[in-house]
Amino acid sequence: MLTSFDPLKGKRLQMLDEAGGLVKGKFQPCLEGEALVAAYRHMVRARVADEKSLLFQRQKRIHTLPVNRGQEAAAVGSALALGKDDWLVQSYRELGGLLVRGASIRNHLLYFKGSEWGSVHADAPRILPLSVPIGSQITHAAGIGHAIRYQGGQEVVLAHFGDGATSQGDFHEGLNWAAVFKCPVVFFCNNNQYAISLARGKQTASATLAQKAIAYGMPGLQIDGNDLLAVHAATSAAVEHARAEGPVLIEAFTYRMGPHTTADDPSIYRSKEEEDAWMPKDPLIRVQLLLEKQGLWDSTREEACRTEAAADTDQAMREVDELHETPVDEIFAWQYADRPAELRRQQADYEAFLKWKEAR
Repeated sequence: MLTSFDPLKGKRLQMLDEAGGLVKGKFQPCLEGEALVAAYRHMVRARVADEKSLLFQRQKRIHTLPVNRGQEAAAVGSALALGKDDWLVQSYRELGGLLVRGASIRNHLLYFKGSEWGSVHADAPRILPLSVPIGSQITHAAGIGHAIRYQGGQEVVLAHFGDGATSQGDFHEGLNWAAVFKCPVVFFCNNNQYAISLARGKQTASATLAQKAIAYGMPGLQIDGNDLLAVHAATSAAVEHARAEGPVLIEAFTYRMGPHTTADDPSIYRSKEEEDAWMPKDPLIRVQLLLEKQGLWDSTREEACRTEAAADTDQAMREVDELHETPVDEIFAWQYADRPAELRRQQADYEAFLKWKEAR
């Protein structure tokens, strides 16, 4: 598969169309039957948790939130391609992938309430904390991959990032290093068409983002990021290639259906017509249609799945609400062994702000 899709030709891998039909081709789905049902359940769970989290943010129960809607297939399909000892290096729209790996909705909400303990996944230790600075997780992934190769390990690292990250220096440094040292890393770019408000066409002249792989000497392929089957098949092939030979770059062509975060207003920089054109491409719709055609799903199971996910999310939020606020010292404590003067100054300023806020 990795040699079958030349990114320069713009040939995008698709296995499931918008009507839930299987696209004819030489690649057969490797998610079928109950495995496909389980994958869809993860997608629904992520969608419902995301929708509920947005409401919690509006209620001021959690802080600024990145929205996952529209990218569930990319997160779930890619995470399902990993082995139990492999690493997930996340960006901030991989809730579905975190659930696949065993992380909890509770931790998702805890993190966005401001506690770094939300990054500690006791049952899924090989998930790195969410990396907010754009592209910074790419070099983290390359570093883990280098350590694996140096120690003769067999693990693979899956690193998620957005299209905006491909314009950062970390992207060049991470991919170049991984290629030179044949680090077992799958670099997974979620091209959701916007780096916050900057359209993808305004940040690079490359016809595709996948073709950037050529300059680094690694395979690159573009896939339909809203197609669960294509994502899973491509990432599975990339994981095996990375384990045996070295890094791969995948561009998942998708769309961020909501705002960048709850602090964003996408109507300022994109049209309603554009958003409406992407609605039929919703990754959940096409998997649901496929399952219904195969007699594996119906409206009753759909309602039950969503009800259960909503109840789980509500319970997780209640648990997080009951926790004490994160101590101010903990926010600043884990960056340096010896806290520098500038960080001490920032902590003092923040503590003064909180006292002022409380006194109002």
